[in-house]
Amino acid sequence: MGAELPGDWRAEAASALAWWADAGVDLLVEDTPRDWFAAPLLPTALPPSPPVPADDVALPTDWEAFAAWRRGPASPEAGWRGEHLPASGPVPARVMVLVDCPDREDGPDSGLMSGSSGKLFDRMLAAIGLSRETVHLASLCGKRPMAGRTPREDEERLVEIARHHIGLVAPKRLLVMGDAASRALLTTGVQSARGRLHPLNHEAGLTEVVASFHPRFLLEKPAAKAEAWKDLQMLIGEPTT
Repeated sequence: MGAELPGDWRAEAASALAWWADAGVDLLVEDTPRDWFAAPLLPTALPPSPPVPADDVALPTDWEAFAAWRRGPASPEAGWRGEHLPASGPVPARVMVLVDCPDREDGPDSGLMSGSSGKLFDRMLAAIGLSRETVHLASLCGKRPMAGRTPREDEERLVEIARHHIGLVAPKRLLVMGDAASRALLTTGVQSARGRLHPLNHEAGLTEVVASFHPRFLLEKPAAKAEAWKDLQMLIGEPTT
């Protein structure tokens, strides 16, 4: 008892390790033995598919379905504060008006362009023989952003939605009001975009776009109303196509 066994155990251990290495076993993969002859266990259910990103979801091609989707949880503004203010007016429409976002004075009961800017907007429409009942009015953002401007991370998706929206309305002419809306849709500010028609291709064909000042700008800069009148005349001019 207690006497050492004959032989060098270190050499024997090294020899055993060398044998396993020659056999291709050079890594300890588990602490417990495995029955390599046992049948493999199959999963009882497939793992759930990852959610489809909102940007990859096809937009509804029916107006009523699109209007409902626009106010739903998949819209970019779903997590923003405030009430969603939907578009108004006929679909389809000969003339459509697009602004950047609701004004502070706008609300769910009054709708878009309902404050002091809205009163001037109504007078501008009346001056060219139009009204809210005959034009389709929409905003790039369904809700007013916290900072009053479109968040950069949502802008691309909102522009895509706006183009789809325009395609469903299929107007002959589109009036883009304000610098932010002009930059989003025409990639240039109002001052550079004014004075000419911009072709806009969409699912339903072609719409000619006129850029002009937002009524809230005209309230601050009344001298610009003369230039805005020229834009309105272009809006109701004969189509070039």
